[in-house]
Amino acid sequence: MQPYFMPYIGYFQLINSVDKFVVYDQIQYTKKGWINRNRILDRQQDSYLSIPLQNASDYLNIVDRNLSKTWDKDRQKLINKIKQTYQKAPYFNLAFPILEKCMLVNHSNLYIFLLNSLEIIINYLGIKTKVITSSTLAVDPELKSEKRVIEICKKLNTDIYINAIGGQKLYCKTEFDKNGIKLCFLETQPISYTQFDNQFVPSLSIIDVMMFNSVEEIKKMLNNYKLI
Repeated sequence: MQPYFMPYIGYFQLINSVDKFVVYDQIQYTKKGWINRNRILDRQQDSYLSIPLQNASDYLNIVDRNLSKTWDKDRQKLINKIKQTYQKAPYFNLAFPILEKCMLVNHSNLYIFLLNSLEIIINYLGIKTKVITSSTLAVDPELKSEKRVIEICKKLNTDIYINAIGGQKLYCKTEFDKNGIKLCFLETQPISYTQFDNQFVPSLSIIDVMMFNSVEEIKKMLNNYKLI
């Protein structure tokens, strides 16, 4: 999977469901996706929380993109927004220091920032999965999409590959079968919890999940899926 900024619970379900989780660093950055933004709760509705980046070519890989030159000020604004939004949430005192630690990762590279944030949250949730950066696997960078995934799986002696449910549009089980790999798709089942006194807003960032739920409750959510 490509890295995302504070992704939703389904991303962590994927990580928790496997022995090894490969994060792409040599993959093209895409605008208006979830690489450097996500949604949190703000006054009873969803609101975007975004990491500003330095201006650069749209064709650069994630690993070649950097955070804004004013990041020190920008991240303090994001930290303040999280604090103002969730300071009355039941697990604020536990979750906020973890999220603040993510935001204070001292590196301007986008990929390294996202990877460090991901590992900090994984550790908080007690997930034991090994996280691997794709470029360390010596896979031909010219391989794309399905062929690239299959080659990564071979490098790791994979027998089962699990992808998000949206991958059904991208990957064919028959092609994986030909290479001795079983392909499964993870479908998150309905998850809801109390968000103050509001009507529940689903699929928000893990930030929201951590603010309103204990680690024990989140661990139960991590198993609330089915494989197709």
